[in-house]
Amino acid sequence: RDDTVYFGERGQFRGFIAAQEGWLTEGESGITGQSEAVIFEFPREERRIKRTKRFSVGTDPEQFPITAVASCFEVLGLICTGEGTSGSWVNPNAIETARRRARNRVIGNPINHTNLWTYWDTNRVHQYTVANNPGNFVRNARPSTAQWTAMAVTAAERACRARGARPIASSVAFGPGHNNNRGSGLAYDRGTGLGFFLRTITGGPGGSIDLAARQSRTWSATCKKVIRRNR
Repeated sequence: RDDTVYFGERGQFRGFIAAQEGWLTEGESGITGQSEAVIFEFPREERRIKRTKRFSVGTDPEQFPITAVASCFEVLGLICTGEGTSGSWVNPNAIETARRRARNRVIGNPINHTNLWTYWDTNRVHQYTVANNPGNFVRNARPSTAQWTAMAVTAAERACRARGARPIASSVAFGPGHNNNRGSGLAYDRGTGLGFFLRTITGGPGGSIDLAARQSRTWSATCKKVIRRNR
């Protein structure tokens, strides 16, 4: 009301709608019939309200357990390492040897280090001197915890942005692999959720085979989406 300005005898009323201006100018402009109570009331500006929506993303738990999947991409939402071979042809009857070598290679162990156990619960490698008697901690497994976390962050950003949101950094986490299938025999792997994909490569000398391995991990995160609208 204080900002309303009147110019001249016949009226330029800044701040009034056409109907109010018409009432003040005796109907020469706008529409007549507005009361004094309406003339000096101005429409309220629409208020913008902001609401934050949170929702979870990650690996689909209904996809587990999986025992015979050839590729990481066939399982919804997993994060995986690249594929690495054992680099050694073996007799087809020595499938357990090929399996162990492929797993050792993909976590960064030389082929001949069959006395190393990887504890997947802690992502650490231990060495033993007596069967079934774990010894000293040797080093962290590969990928490291930081590298798995980075892969989970990338997956979370992709999933959240696809729904117009962003991940909450502190909520991003990775879990065990897609299954706990060690195979038969001594595989030198301990703990839950090993999550290995193993692919058999044929055509070696004398019909020998090799195995390619990659690790999987589940992951989870919380997305945050800010919704703005007029009230």
